[in-house]
This record gives sequence, C-alpha cells and structure tokens, in this order.
Amino acid sequence: MENEKTFQPIRYFEEAGFWLLSTENTSYLFGRASDGRLQHLYWGETLSDPDDFAALGLETQTAPSGDYDDIAVRLQFKGSLPVEEYPAWGDFLYNEPCLKATFADGVRDLHLVYASHSQETGPEGLPLLKVTLKDTLYPLEVDLFHRVVPGLDLLERWSVVRNTGSSPIDLETVLSAGWHLPTRNQGSYRLTHLTGRWFADSRVRRALLPDGKTTLESRRNITSAEANPFFALDWWDPENGGASEETGEVWFGALGWSGSWKITLERASEPERVYVAGGINDFDFRWQLAPGEEFVTPPFTAGFTPKGFGQASRNLHRYQLDYLLPRAHANKPRKVVYNSWEAAFFDFNEAKQFEMAERAARLGVELFVIDDGWFGHRFSDRVSLGDWYVSPEKFPNGLGPLIRRVNELGMDFGIWVEPESVNADSDLYRQHPDWIYQFPGRPHNEVRRARILNLAKPEVVAYLYDCLDRLLGENNISYIKWDFNRPITEPGWLDAPPERQREMYVRHVRAVYDLVDRLRAKYPAVVWEACSSGGARLDLGTMRHFDQTWPSDNTDPFDRLFIQEGYSLAYAPKTMVAWVTDSNGSRDINNQALNLPFRFHSAMTGALGLGDDLTRYTPEREQAVIEFVREYKEIRPIVQEGALYRLLSPRSGPIAALQYVLPDRSEAVVFVFRHTEHYWQAATRIRLQGLDPARRYRVTGLKAGQEIKVSGQSLMSLGILPELSGHFASTLVKLKAV
Repeated sequence: MENEKTFQPIRYFEEAGFWLLSTENTSYLFGRASDGRLQHLYWGETLSDPDDFAALGLETQTAPSGDYDDIAVRLQFKGSLPVEEYPAWGDFLYNEPCLKATFADGVRDLHLVYASHSQETGPEGLPLLKVTLKDTLYPLEVDLFHRVVPGLDLLERWSVVRNTGSSPIDLETVLSAGWHLPTRNQGSYRLTHLTGRWFADSRVRRALLPDGKTTLESRRNITSAEANPFFALDWWDPENGGASEETGEVWFGALGWSGSWKITLERASEPERVYVAGGINDFDFRWQLAPGEEFVTPPFTAGFTPKGFGQASRNLHRYQLDYLLPRAHANKPRKVVYNSWEAAFFDFNEAKQFEMAERAARLGVELFVIDDGWFGHRFSDRVSLGDWYVSPEKFPNGLGPLIRRVNELGMDFGIWVEPESVNADSDLYRQHPDWIYQFPGRPHNEVRRARILNLAKPEVVAYLYDCLDRLLGENNISYIKWDFNRPITEPGWLDAPPERQREMYVRHVRAVYDLVDRLRAKYPAVVWEACSSGGARLDLGTMRHFDQTWPSDNTDPFDRLFIQEGYSLAYAPKTMVAWVTDSNGSRDINNQALNLPFRFHSAMTGALGLGDDLTRYTPEREQAVIEFVREYKEIRPIVQEGALYRLLSPRSGPIAALQYVLPDRSEAVVFVFRHTEHYWQAATRIRLQGLDPARRYRVTGLKAGQEIKVSGQSLMSLGILPELSGHFASTLVKLKAV
C-alpha cells in the first residue's frame, strides 16, 4: 500500500473526469465521458501514477450516435462499444442490462448520464462513493454505490433506483452491478463456480468460459443447491495453464441475496472481453416504482487478487468475519452443538430429551438443540407446521423444565423452526387458507408435505413475529435454527393489484431479513443459524443476517470433504456447521465403515456439532468423543479465526489436506485425509503455507508420540510427511511457534 499519509481509497480526478478506487493491492478505474455516460476503464493490479492513464490510452470515449453501420464509426470502435459502468437498456446495448424500465407513456429505453457524486464514511468506517445518474428525459435517477474494503482488495457495489416524477415506473430488470474484466489475447478466461443438488451441495466446477452468455441462477426464490451466487474467473492459456490455489490472477465475486438471483457472464473473443452482471433475477420479475419511491438492490461484492483462488477465498472469509456477519456474535466462538434430529427424528418426548441432555453434557457439548417435532401435534412431517405452540403430548409442562435442566448442566438451549412453511393439516392453514402462495384452481405442489406462506402479506409477517417473539420471550432460548425445506411453486398473490403481484419474490426475502433483524434487536443474545434442505440458502445475504449456516443434509464425512471444499471457496469456515453422525449404525450414508477420527476430523474443519444417538454409545466410545471435543475446543480459535489454505483438494487424488493459520502466525493446524491406500502409492509430502519463515515451530501429530521443532521456512519448502495407514485414515497436525 502507499504511505498511510497519502493513501486515498477513493480519488476523483476532475479534469480527466474519472474515479480511482484503491485497495492495498488493486485499482479500479471508471470515468465520465463527454456525453455524461459512466464508462469502466480498468480493474486489476495497482496503478500508481494517474498521469500515465491518458498517455497509455486509458480514457473515456463518447458512445456513437446515429448510424452505427457507418464505416468510420465501426473503425473507431473496432466492432465493440465503450463499456458502461452500469449499463441500462437502450441505444446499442445488446448485452445484459443492469436496468430496464417502462415509463407511464410506454417508452422503455433509458439514457443515464452523470448528475453528481459524493464521498462519505460508510458502515464499519469503510470509504463509500456515491455517483448519481439521471435519465436525460424522464424522472428517474440511479445512485451507484461503491464501498471500498482496502485491506481485503474488495469492492462492494449496489444501486438505488428512484422515481422523481408523478407517474409510476415499471422496473423489469434491476441488477446490483456490472463488472468488466481486462481485455486479453492468446487465451481464455476460465470460470469456477458451485453447483449441486440436495445431498450434493456446493460442488466445485471449473471450465473455460464459452463464447456468448453463461448464466448462473436460481428461479426458486431460495439461493438453491443447484447453483450458488459466486463466481471466480482466471486467465488460462495452453502454455501456462491458469491460476492455482496460491498463484495467478483471479477475479471473483459473490452476491448478497437469498431469493431468486442471476449472474450472467458474457464473453466476446478476439480480443477476449468478459462482462459479469448480477443481482435479483429478472425472471417473472416486476416492480412498480411509485412516485417518490426507491428500490434498493442487494450488494454484489467482488475483488481481484494476483495470488490465486486461495487468497480470493481468504479475502472473502475475512470480509465476512470483520464486516458482514452480525456484530453481536461475529467475534465469539461457535459453540459445540448437539442436535438429536438424526438420532430421534420425530420420536422424542421430555423424558428422552432429558436423558440425551445428560449424555451430551458429559461429552463437553455447549449447546443442546431440539429439532423438528417439538410443536403442535407434530409426530410426522404431515401435520402442524405453522402451529408454533409447544406440543402438549411431548412436553406437558412446556419447555421450561427441559431448558432449566439443560442450563443446570452447563449448556445453552436451542430450538428449530420453519416459519415460512405450513402443512395443510394444521390449525393455521384451517384458519387462513388464503395465507399461502397459490393460483386458485391449480393443484398445490408440496415438498415435505408443506406449502409456503405468503410473506408479502403484512398480516402473515405479523403472525410469525408474534409466534417467535412469544417463543423467545417465554423461554431461555440461546439459539434458533431457521429452516426452509422447499423452493417456491405457484407464486400467486392474486389479492394484490395486478401490477404488484410479481413483487412477492422480493417482498418475501425482505420479510425474512426483517423478521430476523427485528428479533435479533429484541433478543441480542440469540445465535441464528440458516438452513434450507441443507445448503440451499447459502449466500452473503444470509451471512448478513444469520451467524452460521448448515451446508448440507449430507453428513457423510467423506462426502463432506467435497461439499465443505466448495463451501470454503466463498464462505468462512467459522460459519460452516459440521456434524459427526452415525446415520446407519456403524456405517455411513454410502455404506462405508468410517472410523471415528475420520468423522471428527472432517467435522472439526468448521463449527463442530454432534448428531449421534448418544444412548448407543459404549463407555469406550464416549471417552473417545470426550477427547475429540476437548481437542476441538483447544484448536477452535485457529479453525474459526485463522486463514484457510487448501493444500490438497479431495478432487485431485486420494489425499486431501487443509491448513488453518492464526493471523499472527503463532499457531497452525493441518488436517490430512486419505480415503484409499494402495501398496504401490508413495507417501505424499505436503508443503505448508502461511507460516513465518523466520520462526521455529513445535510440530506434533506427524507420528504417534513424536514431537519435532522445525523452521517455518522448512515446513513451507520441504513440507511434512504425516503417517497415515489404511483406507479412510486421517490425522491432525498441530504447530506452535517456540
């Protein structure tokens, strides 16, 4: 970074008409052309001398007007138009617009030009630039916000669209931001993203970006397991390949929205140009912007690093820990949780929960959670969803006696809810059948026997707030697991005005955020976890309102290595809940006999939880679990607050390895996993990362009973050779500076 006295994250060069946004290692440049349009100019490694920009041809251009078929115009722009910072539909714009609107008289193109700009200090003391654009003929303004995160090489962008007239304006597309990557030759950009399905969440996919449009999206009004609003692009050429974990240029971004979303990547070749636009999905979208009304888009956070995919992930992780997660619990350790769902499902009562609590406390559990089944007449997933009162059959004395006992045992108490869903066989549905999304006359599609409450209706939101407020107010609850087990179908809101009905997608997500925020404000001690049939609500919008998330319903420890690797590309390990379970007696979901160390080591790479049937523990197993829980608590600060290095991917061979390093580099841990062993395989030497080369470290865990002292330089240059034997073997290596 420049000298602290002269470093300015936001600079405006009035004569040239451009803004330079600077972080420690990157520059982002856009400017105002003579016709008033904002044009993107540069995004990459640091530009140190603004006087060089114009000399090297980095300047705004006036977009052509009139006949674009004119030969002189085509030669001037060499077949491509200047790239707009926030492209609105109209003129010669044929790529993905950030904004498309229809005015009251039927006109449906836009011509946005510069109106003003201002700088201020935003949330968390970060510098914020606001540039206001206005249409040249119609009463519409757009505020473009750029928040700079200097120490993490990140920009957070969003927009506010405002109707300054006296007639409504229909918004058809309103994205958060558009990002332009540098023009390149002799190669291609390569896309990394996450895909999957239920039980196979957050799977990493990497391929060359094809010509034309590539769209990552969800139309389900949840983030979804099928795609995730994260992208990374690196430059790949046949001779040198592309970026690796720790080397190479990577541009990356993640969207903060938990409903229907879209990220479109457009590639034009010769020369290679890539444009990325993202925000709320415009499929089946319409928002009528009333006079004086504003529409605020969700933030789209992106960055650049010359240090590979690993550094991109670490920057996003630290951003979440330092700025994004709710501040009340951001710096507190995530507690070891016990949840009895996989052990009991709906078959439990007060006596059984008392017994489970006693056993969990002996193991060192810090948070005891009862899952689905505690409310209404809930003995299966067919009934009572929506009836948020304590089951009189299972808890005849209410939750009070159980909570008091859990607290006496030294644990906090938590509970599961699914507020957005309802069963047809419930008191709530019988009283309010009009409270769901529906198209009258059409059949109701159910998932897990549930329908979806219409949170666009204020009375529905008020009911849910009252239920949860009463639950939290009457009981000493320290944790809420908020689930949502289905995507939207029949998205009808027919008692709303026709021009407002498709607003339900956005209104639903905003209502969820608002409900959680209001309850957090009233009950600040409560920790909130997001879940959606596993990891179907995983995004930066969720992170802004919830403290942690459930990555997948699949708790197989080997499968989880792949799922958790994908999770870690964009999301911090501290937020990633991972359980040790015994889904099929001594075997796992895939009918694999996996030993206890492998199960625990896989789950210890995030926020550890237990989900076994504790009544089946032998004394020997109980003692082993006690030791693993104790060991996790010992290394928890390193895992939850440290920098993550993905040393070896489970996708690349039989060995996987993860390293976590404290910010001051005084301690580190390394998890090593091997899923298969063959006689002819040589031992794998693993080079570490992120240590202090000048310090010596005491290293344990390479071999049973062995302790060595080695320099950080040697550990990073020569590496370690952990002792692993047999299939599904694992070890935990600990390093401490001496």
